[in-house]
Amino acid sequence: MLFLRSAAFNLVFYALSVIVVFAATPCFLLPRRYTLRAMEFWSHMTLWLLRVLAGTRYEVRGQLPQGGVLVASKHQSMWDTIVMTAILKDPAMVLKRELLWIPFYGWYARKARMIAIDRGAAAAAIRRLVAQGKAAVAEGRPVVIFPEGTRSAPGAKLDYKPGVAALYRQLGVECVPAAVNSGLFWGRRGFARRPGTIVIEFLEPIPPGLDRKSFMATLETRVETAAMKLVAEAGGTR
Repeated sequence: MLFLRSAAFNLVFYALSVIVVFAATPCFLLPRRYTLRAMEFWSHMTLWLLRVLAGTRYEVRGQLPQGGVLVASKHQSMWDTIVMTAILKDPAMVLKRELLWIPFYGWYARKARMIAIDRGAAAAAIRRLVAQGKAAVAEGRPVVIFPEGTRSAPGAKLDYKPGVAALYRQLGVECVPAAVNSGLFWGRRGFARRPGTIVIEFLEPIPPGLDRKSFMATLETRVETAAMKLVAEAGGTR
């Protein structure tokens, strides 16, 4: 049953993605808001298909971030980026620059003014990250970053990259930590989409003004502690 439901979801998900990509191509010639609507539609449809075909629901805990704030989230699955587009208003997500080279996906990300970072450019990359982050916050958009820089397995912790500290210091806004257990249901790799309830939890905001060391310690403690609790609540790693 798990195989059949996962197969059904994957088949319809990829078919839907192809249809939306081509149907929304004219949006590139229109104002940015039309591209945003197409991305939101795709995200909501994906979450609906996941529930209907795979039996995977989701729950949002805590207060949704509003306006120009920094959101620093645990990253376990592709699902994390999908849900952020669905539940936040016009998020500016930090992503790897090489993703912009992917046909259509990269074009949509550019049009939506996501924040691309070249992780090999060190100081120059941080400056560009901060500049784009400031522009997004000035427009009242939440800036979403995954501090580990890539997906981690449920129960695992990777080093937090310096970009999140630079954004926190330079943007001068509160940081909303977020935890997920999505990797238990939609893994980093693999075919299965497991039934159950994915939880994304927005935690107590960290006020601006902390020094770098205090901020990073607070962020890591809150995110990792909450993520471990969510994984345990869902039955632990499989």
